[in-house]
Amino acid sequence: MPLYEYKCKKCGRTTEFLERGSGRDRHVCPECGGTDLQKLFSTFAAGRSDSKAGGVSSCPTGTCPLS
Repeated sequence: MPLYEYKCKKCGRTTEFLERGSGRDRHVCPECGGTDLQKLFSTFAAGRSDSKAGGVSSCPTGTCPLS
């Protein structure tokens, strides 16, 4: 199940929720109980290992311009 971030329009708290594939999940803010939540646009997290320590880089060229 994918993980999505939502921001409560009532109190402003940002919370993550797991969602089923149907997209019909109804979420409730754990802070104030509000149901008017806005889905946030998030970037995905990419794992990165130090190649000097024997790990594998997440960049295809072995060096990542963002490091």
